[in-house]
Amino acid sequence: MSMRNKMEELERRRSQARKMGGEARLSRQKERGKLDARARLDLLLDPKTFREIGLLATHLGKLDSPTPADGVVCGTGFIESRPVCVASYDFTVLGGSIGPVGERKVARLRELALRERIPMIWLVDSAGARLSADPEEAAWITSFADTGYLFREQVVMSGVVPLVAAMVGPGAAGTAYIPGLADFVPMVRGTSSLAIGGPYLVKSIVGEDVTEEALGGSKVHTEVSGVADLETANDAECLAAVRDYLSYFPSRAGEKPPRRTSSDPADRREEALLDIVPHNPRQAYDVDKVIAAIVDGGQLFEIKPRWARNIVTGLARIDGWPVGIVANNPMQAGGVLDVNAADKAARFVNLCDAFEIPLVFLQDVPGFMVGSKVEQQGIIRHGAKMLYAVASATVPKLTVVMRKAYGAGYYVMNGRAYEPDLLVAWPGAEISVMGAEGMVAIAANKETDEVKKQLAEAIRPHIDIERTAALGYVDDVIDPRETRPLLAHYLTLCQGKQVERPWRKREVAPV
Repeated sequence: MSMRNKMEELERRRSQARKMGGEARLSRQKERGKLDARARLDLLLDPKTFREIGLLATHLGKLDSPTPADGVVCGTGFIESRPVCVASYDFTVLGGSIGPVGERKVARLRELALRERIPMIWLVDSAGARLSADPEEAAWITSFADTGYLFREQVVMSGVVPLVAAMVGPGAAGTAYIPGLADFVPMVRGTSSLAIGGPYLVKSIVGEDVTEEALGGSKVHTEVSGVADLETANDAECLAAVRDYLSYFPSRAGEKPPRRTSSDPADRREEALLDIVPHNPRQAYDVDKVIAAIVDGGQLFEIKPRWARNIVTGLARIDGWPVGIVANNPMQAGGVLDVNAADKAARFVNLCDAFEIPLVFLQDVPGFMVGSKVEQQGIIRHGAKMLYAVASATVPKLTVVMRKAYGAGYYVMNGRAYEPDLLVAWPGAEISVMGAEGMVAIAANKETDEVKKQLAEAIRPHIDIERTAALGYVDDVIDPRETRPLLAHYLTLCQGKQVERPWRKREVAPV
């Protein structure tokens, strides 16, 4: 056979593989409101940059009954001109299930991502591990004892390169741990799901009748469990979110995140900041308005916006510098910290610290939730996670006390003891073990209401922010309108920050 004939045969096989599961299955995919595996790559990556590996792979190498690309389209490409590795699971081929050949391809991608230090992206639309009742495939079933490398390798990659698992379909059993170990997990409403065991397994093991959506749909994981970071309306919105998310990150640990030219003046003074925060410490307000007034263009890429809403975490830019925002939200439970809020903040702080993204803390915190319920939930253990994360972070850390900073809430929101590179407060703020009324209620609990009121008034001047500033415990009391210019100044100032810690083999962090 001549080379031309060989090339014709090769192109025939390649063309057949690109057809994925065939027209009928592709039509069903479209009817479900889902893009196919290759269309997703077209939207995710810069035009004409995808280079595929393993196109000719088939299940166990069976050429007589091929499974196109063995159910997962793998390769490299570019996002905003920066290289990435991406694995797009193809539900039209055996439900996108993970077979030994397909996993060999993804393992090759993980190897490349780690060696070349570039982000790894999974587009998950998979039924999980590939199952078979065919006795001829018993040898493959036996080889399960030699699997599980993907999760160990993902752990090794964590904090070295950005890891993104976009849930554009189901992720059952083994595939559920891919997002479980990823840095960023967006989910598509109505078509994606995550569960250790699907509805059939749940029914057979525990006798529970449950739908895939009720078991692990996007609402469950973005509002209840906190496993996922963002709910999107469709595949296109999900893939756009992945591109947007990665724009805040460097390609690898040890590099600075990319700064963008901003048309929003660094010295912009926002008049609205004089009116957003009420003087009454019990009156709620929308902290999102404060964030919007401070960051470039008012844009916040919020992480976990529907879970643990008493704290806001998200990515933004100030004077073009990427920053991580951690802000108490008085609109939800008064901004008090509970187990979920502590977990959410700790995870986000660790993420930013891993990739050199400076942190901005906006404090208005009454402290941690108390009571038997939260003690049974492990509030001490969860609070310790947040404390540990903030204390460990070595990126630039800038703290603004907007109104109140009470108790251990002040600590975990990067108070003075936690190495803030800037610690300022707005007029009227209070930094204290608790508010004056709270102190009197405990220390003078047998006194009359009138006496308690008098004692509170006598104590209040001692926790006034100007007295705190007079003792040098904060760097300054500032005009709220100066918040953005000051943060922009310190972000530039702190770019060369270096912190040395004592040597240790590894941390023993709270779990």
